[in-house]
Amino acid sequence: SGNDLGMIAIIGIILLIGIVKKNAIMMIDFALDAERNQGLDPQTAIYQAALLRFRPILMTTLAALFGAVPLMLASGSGAELRQPLGLVMVG
Repeated sequence: SGNDLGMIAIIGIILLIGIVKKNAIMMIDFALDAERNQGLDPQTAIYQAALLRFRPILMTTLAALFGAVPLMLASGSGAELRQPLGLVMVG
């Protein structure tokens, strides 16, 4: 996009890393819980966790994406500060 990687863009990258990390922790937690409590083998537990967590993960990701679209398309006063955050989040 021709924009510099400024402080606000780095904050957006950290935000995205946090979302991915949270999703991975939730997926692993569900898999470990299924492995311990239901006696599933690791591959089946991971598969079941992925089935259970896919829709919530997708909804969280899409909410962050669509929430950043107005930031990316912003114009007017202060837009030059907010626009890099939206660009990083939308991609």
